[in-house]
Amino acid sequence: MYRRIMVPLDGSKLAECVLPHVESVGGGCSAEEILLVTVTERVPGYHLVQDHYSDDVVRERQVPEAVGKMDVQGQKYLDRIAKGLKAKGLNVKTEVLMGDPAGEITFKAEHGECDLIIMASHGRTGPSRWAFGSVADKVFRASCVPVLMVRGPGCVANIK
Repeated sequence: MYRRIMVPLDGSKLAECVLPHVESVGGGCSAEEILLVTVTERVPGYHLVQDHYSDDVVRERQVPEAVGKMDVQGQKYLDRIAKGLKAKGLNVKTEVLMGDPAGEITFKAEHGECDLIIMASHGRTGPSRWAFGSVADKVFRASCVPVLMVRGPGCVANIK
């Protein structure tokens, strides 16, 4: 049923609490691919371009481009997590996205043909939830792809 499962991670141990669920769901459904993603902040950067007007006239200029603030570290992190999942027999791909986390996760899930998103809920409640928002909550509300949210260890039920 679930061919391609997206797993957003932010580098925290709390986010990684989804990994046993990913193993179970991915293995149980014989998922074709597990896509691990992390999102890094977009910062302005530049790259050098050479314009060749003739054999002896070359002009160099800087062209703006967006680069990820922590994309190298993010890729190393995802590679480490992927290695553990691959050792358990899962087909894992990784990708570092740039921009707003909730927006990028939602866009990638819908345009990357993902069938399921598995992510951790950070469990904020009350004023902190309203002040900071929740990426998981935003993804859940915005995505047309089903979302499996996993509460972190130590969760206390808030039943009123």
